[in-house]
Amino acid sequence: MLINLSNTNSLVGEWLSEIRSMDIQTDRMRFRRNMERVGEIAAYEISKTLEYEEKEVQTPLGIANCRVLKEQPVLATILRAGLALHQGLLHYFDKADHAFISAYRKHKHDGSFEISLEYISSPSIEGQVVILSDPMLATGASLVKTIEHLQGIGKPKHIHLVVAIACTIGIEYVQRHAGSNLSIWAGDIDDELTAKGYIVPGLGDAGDLAFGNKLQQ
Repeated sequence: MLINLSNTNSLVGEWLSEIRSMDIQTDRMRFRRNMERVGEIAAYEISKTLEYEEKEVQTPLGIANCRVLKEQPVLATILRAGLALHQGLLHYFDKADHAFISAYRKHKHDGSFEISLEYISSPSIEGQVVILSDPMLATGASLVKTIEHLQGIGKPKHIHLVVAIACTIGIEYVQRHAGSNLSIWAGDIDDELTAKGYIVPGLGDAGDLAFGNKLQQ
């Protein structure tokens, strides 16, 4: 399942316009907050797909029958760029357990790159709903490798992938290689990918914009 949150008129479009804008995105706090907002909207939409159960709650005047989540999802994110998006999800799924993965492009002198995954910390995800966040779905290679490593820990019931900007090529790659129990929730979808694997028009480097330029080695 693929959901483009920009297909309908909502504040997501407003926030994404600021996330993309060179005039506004230099304000790191505003950039991070807008990423959180996209995560919050995605969390609300995903919550509609989850399982619920009835619960009796004692109020000062009687008993209320409420519908509550049957199980909490596991929130997973790719360090460091995914932290702001992850925080937005956490604002809504505030009882969830968390997984953190370090996956990044390791560039070679010829301009090509390989995906390096050096760290993963995760609770049990066996039979759980996992919500994996990363701001950009470009080639899809790092996300597929991350999902493969998560599935090596346990077999989740379903994976919801939340991204701010996705590229059609990356979406197709993930859908081909990451299994059928996957839903992709994108703030918006762009069609072009450069030879170096950057989304156009995209927004630039989400990690640098949120947390500062990293040292190039």
